Amino acid sequence: MQVEVKAYRRFRIKRRIRKKVFGTPERPRLSVFRSNKYIYAQLIDDTKGRTLVSASSREPEVQSAGARPLERSRIVGQKLAERAKAAGIQKVVFDRNGYQYHGNVRALAEGAREGGLIF
Repeated sequence: MQVEVKAYRRFRIKRRIRKKVFGTPERPRLSVFRSNKYIYAQLIDDTKGRTLVSASSREPEVQSAGARPLERSRIVGQKLAERAKAAGIQKVVFDRNGYQYHGNVRALAEGAREGGLIF
């Protein structure tokens, strides 16, 4: 029962955020998904409904870093920024997807900023 309540609460928060946050080709949406074990990030163009760039902590180069979860999240953010730069993307809109801007989500955002993304 508690899980359903938490999931619904996050869904309501996510819906509220998505009313304001919209990704365009010039400034895509950086969407974060956090599971219990991994973290995923992708840049999405909402006008076409396409993912432009993605990165996750499941990738072998991130796994081989063997770091703690916060460090892995930072590495994922840096990888995403590196791939975005290669695709010609500099500015993004951050979508925390209903999660608190804290811990792994914050580490990913800081890693993306370190990599050169502006948001």
